[in-house]
Amino acid sequence: MNTKITVIGAGNVGATTAQRVVEKELADVVLVDIVEGIPQGKALDLIEASPIEKHDAHLIGTNNYEASEGSDVIIITAGLPRKPGMRRIDLLHTNAEIMKKVTREAVRFSPDATIIVVSNPLDVMCHVALEVSGFPRNRVIGMAGVLDAARFRSFIAMELNVSVENTQAFVLGRHGNHMIPIPRYSTVSGIPITELMPSDRLEALVERTRNGGAEIVKLLKQGSAYYAPASAAVEMAEAIIKDKKKILPCAVYLEGEYGIKDVFVGVPVKLGIDGVEDIIQIQLTPEEQGALEKSAQSVLDLLEEMKK
Repeated sequence: MNTKITVIGAGNVGATTAQRVVEKELADVVLVDIVEGIPQGKALDLIEASPIEKHDAHLIGTNNYEASEGSDVIIITAGLPRKPGMRRIDLLHTNAEIMKKVTREAVRFSPDATIIVVSNPLDVMCHVALEVSGFPRNRVIGMAGVLDAARFRSFIAMELNVSVENTQAFVLGRHGNHMIPIPRYSTVSGIPITELMPSDRLEALVERTRNGGAEIVKLLKQGSAYYAPASAAVEMAEAIIKDKKKILPCAVYLEGEYGIKDVFVGVPVKLGIDGVEDIIQIQLTPEEQGALEKSAQSVLDLLEEMKK
């Protein structure tokens, strides 16, 4: 194949991302990890599955970045996962150092790539990747909004006993407790969910969405979610590589949009071959605007914390 995606981090999220990419025959994959044998072994395992899954995408597992040269998309999943009782902020300093190192190496070999950040705390890690890479803001994008919207869509479908294919969900803001699901823009076959369920059930779904990652961490007891995060990252990569002009909620660097500047925060964007090709600005209520500004401020607070 002529298209290449580098996945950095061969843990559960990274390996599942690689699996999703090759099984879609979206691109060839280079799976990078610092632990010797892990990326090589997982890549070989996926290769051996290819005759059964019927794809001809190529995989390479490696501990260095030479094979990643000329990648179209770089998906960064490297970093420590959350454990029960941990907040995303607890990962801040360790994962920031990891992000600096892997971004520096990856962009050295793929200066024209688009970076999709998955590592936590996500919005802050996007800042690190943007600064280290020196890329324009349209080529550094955070994954979380697609994941958060997928969780909201799943809970809506479960609550109403309808197909997830009929659900659409709208989520703004920082990944985690400061995310802002917008029920009035969330629908089932075009019908706002505000007309389909009582307000108390709606608020329960909103709260479950905000805590979606923590719920899985608590259940797993070791590690964190990886199937849905991998799917979310691959949906973004596919929109970019296939130039789909797809509208998705992503963490992007705002320069005045929504009245917010100099911070990564989740908003709807158009993804295509040039990465973020447009930031979609919708009319928010004063309450929603205030929540978005508060969410953005929480990212700025984490950036200050990271400097300590």
